[in-house]
Amino acid sequence: MIEKLITTAFVDVLKTTFQKEISLEDVKIQKTRPEIEGDFTINVFPFVKLIGISPAQLAQRAGELIVEQVEQIEKFNVINGFLNFVVKDHYWISALDDIEADANYGFVAFNPADEPILVEYSSPNTNKPLHLGHIRNNLLGYSIAEILRAAGNHVVKVNLVNDRGIHICKSMLAWERWGDGETPESSGMKGDHLVGKYYVLFDKYYKEEIKNLVDCGTLEENASKSSQLLIDAQKMLKMWENNDKYVTRLWIKMNEWVCSGFEKTYKRMGVDFDKVYYESDTYLLGKEMVNKGFQGGILFAKEDGSIWADLTDEGLDQKLLLRSDGTSVYMTQDLGTANLRFQDYQPKKMLYVVGNEQNYHFEVLRLVLKKLGYPYWESIVHISYGMVELPEGKMKSREGTVVDADDLMEEMVATARQITTELGKAKEMSVEEQEILFEEVGLGALKYFILKVDPKKTMLFNPAESIDFNGNTGPFIQYTHARICSLLQKANIENEIKDFAFDIAPKERELLVMLQEFPVAVQDAAAQYSPAIIANYIYNLAKEYNQFYHDFPVLKEEDNRKRDFRIGLTKATGIILKNGMALLGMKAPNKM
Repeated sequence: MIEKLITTAFVDVLKTTFQKEISLEDVKIQKTRPEIEGDFTINVFPFVKLIGISPAQLAQRAGELIVEQVEQIEKFNVINGFLNFVVKDHYWISALDDIEADANYGFVAFNPADEPILVEYSSPNTNKPLHLGHIRNNLLGYSIAEILRAAGNHVVKVNLVNDRGIHICKSMLAWERWGDGETPESSGMKGDHLVGKYYVLFDKYYKEEIKNLVDCGTLEENASKSSQLLIDAQKMLKMWENNDKYVTRLWIKMNEWVCSGFEKTYKRMGVDFDKVYYESDTYLLGKEMVNKGFQGGILFAKEDGSIWADLTDEGLDQKLLLRSDGTSVYMTQDLGTANLRFQDYQPKKMLYVVGNEQNYHFEVLRLVLKKLGYPYWESIVHISYGMVELPEGKMKSREGTVVDADDLMEEMVATARQITTELGKAKEMSVEEQEILFEEVGLGALKYFILKVDPKKTMLFNPAESIDFNGNTGPFIQYTHARICSLLQKANIENEIKDFAFDIAPKERELLVMLQEFPVAVQDAAAQYSPAIIANYIYNLAKEYNQFYHDFPVLKEEDNRKRDFRIGLTKATGIILKNGMALLGMKAPNKM
């Protein structure tokens, strides 16, 4: 890459001319500001004190020597202490061949023998179907994993299914009381939707019970403790942890319903996992770690027998790890899961893609592992992201006011079908091809709308804004790719002329330069765990290409050299748009 050539030359100049040694990491190179002539800029101010001359003198001398060393540099200019380089057009043009020859341009092959990075995402509870919040989680996790892999990392995608706990028992108890033997087959419902129905039903009757208790004189703060429904659910959890046969059979049956439903949702959403862990398998491992820590005097017990970690020296509070009745909490199973994953993979990093409401939880997880003496605590990274809100407000699972993931995907595809048909973009396709296109456009719109927002930000999801063939949307990018495929199909690219010895226009040069920024965008997105970097890059590339296409003839260009050059630009743009969309989990239609 030209950036590395320039920074290496700068380091060499300081060493050979000024007898001062610096590292490549010390040199910060960036794109030159649009209003200044140049492609790349080095700020020399950090080295002025080391060299002992003025910024302008250092920049001028370094620029002269670098132009002599790096044949790809055409010229340079100095503004204050900023050294700006103009790269020769020939360099940008010659890179077209590299892009056209590599269908995976921008991706770095990883070594399977390397220590992996584990990326956990999804982590659903088996008491309800996936909803809009889970969609952001799954899309972020999948995309981050794909970007890390494209950046040259060995990546393992993992899921932790939260298949035990009081919330699971609430659904089980409600089905036992009011289900009358209902099954996914008898109801015609997906299994996760059926179980979620009983989770909502439990909450309905629980609230009614609380209201009755308060109306009869029970203090509101004591009413929940007196709820027979909640007491029975807690008893069921205790029975499950004691391997009661009836409760265990019921738990297996209902979890199978839910997991079968999850698999259908994952398949349509286009996400997958290399390994699935289950909380029911890992919570006992966590209990062993907690009991060992207690026996070693690292953890302490309160009067009721519950076991806690004292994190006050770390600036936090005391954290419950085992309840007084011996049942575990979320932290317990996360301890066991982390330890099991380390044994399974010896990863260099364990990334947890979980909403920002769990920031405290993961801070505690790291500190408890540190306190217990597990060195891999430092490898744990919480990829915190903001919640998804709707125009009408926040979602509440217990009250059944969530936007169901299956319903939302179906709505997106239906909207894509309507808009695409109205615009006539599928009129020459068969019915089968149309249905595939509607699916690709609808889900592409959803994925792009979710992923173009910085993960750390809370976002407002408005389906109506996401499907638009103009503006910063997935369909706009997909349509640009389809336009490119159509153009290339019409072009005679078998006899391309590679003589590009002519002056290219500034707009053509801008597109050339942007194409070769894709590998940098991939590395930046991986370093920042941000698919938004890729999303914004491919949007800007699509926008730049459409402006180029508007301003310059391609197939109708009479000069064969220019025609073939522009076909090359078009082909390279198509390759990179497709690769960028793949990192976001989007499909790239060939025609629309």
